[in-house]
Amino acid sequence: MLYVLLEPLKEHLHFLNLFRYITFRAGCAIVTALAITLIFGAPMIRWLRQRQGKGQPIREDGPQTHLLTKKGTPTMGGLIVWVALFVSTLLWADLKNPYVWVVLFVAFAYGGLGFLDDYMKVTKQKHDGLSGKARLAVEFVVAGIAVAIISALHAAQTPLGHADWGPLTPLSETIASWAPTATNPKPVAPDYHTSVAVPFLSNYMLPLGGLFIFFGMFVVSGAANAVNLTDGLDGLAIVPVMIAGLSFAAITYLAGNFKYAEYLGIHFTPGTGELTVLLGALLGAGMGFLWYNAPPAAVFMGDTGSLALGGLLGVIAVAAKHEFALVIIGGLFVLETLSVMIQVGWFKLTKKRVFLMAPIHHHFEKLGWAESTVVIRFWIVSVCFALAGLATLKLR
Repeated sequence: MLYVLLEPLKEHLHFLNLFRYITFRAGCAIVTALAITLIFGAPMIRWLRQRQGKGQPIREDGPQTHLLTKKGTPTMGGLIVWVALFVSTLLWADLKNPYVWVVLFVAFAYGGLGFLDDYMKVTKQKHDGLSGKARLAVEFVVAGIAVAIISALHAAQTPLGHADWGPLTPLSETIASWAPTATNPKPVAPDYHTSVAVPFLSNYMLPLGGLFIFFGMFVVSGAANAVNLTDGLDGLAIVPVMIAGLSFAAITYLAGNFKYAEYLGIHFTPGTGELTVLLGALLGAGMGFLWYNAPPAAVFMGDTGSLALGGLLGVIAVAAKHEFALVIIGGLFVLETLSVMIQVGWFKLTKKRVFLMAPIHHHFEKLGWAESTVVIRFWIVSVCFALAGLATLKLR
């Protein structure tokens, strides 16, 4: 938005040309989002504490230390991340880019769903919020709409060769500019928009046809719920989300640039480079939220934040055609989800438990690990997964 306002002045003030660069605006988005969270975070936490009274209900069957250290802590802290992310994105991103609006749509819809769930839990002082079936139904509908739009954008933007996608080029001009070149005459397969890239394989797409929409719905809703399951200890979810966001900032920037994508052997996805700015806003908002969420947490993210952030990562992975890379980069979220699935499935079969408590971070607490130990070690695991995921960009 700032670029549009300042564009008429760039001929007289040449330094305004900096706004053309995604990296510059991504850096500005980080600083802006961080400043917003630090300035408005404390007042919002006070407001949440006044409104909620007893705060988020604490599980009585969980680690006993939680009943002492976490009781009375307000939830819905994801609102802090929301405000910073949306304002910073609207200021620094190219609002003519359709991918930006699709990602914001998913984040807002999932965040609203999480807010309603948190509100019901706080008002009832019970862990029973929205029914699981109703929540999943809404998640799949929202994801289905988003993935359908992304698929249509991919279909409209299937590059026949080199695309001169500038950071702020209108979509219509970009599509019109595509044409085969002498160095890259081979057109992309017509089913590009319904196919997914496979890690470690260069220039290969797995065609899914009509199943692509359902696959994308599973990726988006699965990512949202995986982050939601991980959010159980102070700082445990937000840092891995930031790590995954930083990894995908690199992926969207590279995949959205024809020369970099061609060099790395990854699929060129025009327009997704602009999502790097949005992910910069996520990084800044996450750092600001961690300021208040670091042990002992002054506020919990709640479903308000975890569903929105997980859904955001999922839809960006679909837009950039790196869905399988998300599984690797977000490996910590996958492990947390698998621990719950294994625990529930094995208990139904044998009436016995595999873990002392699920998700798995509570298992280690039950073993006697301090909360800070679990959190920091899980951060390290998250970094390792992210590095492995980024390695797929070159190992092709």
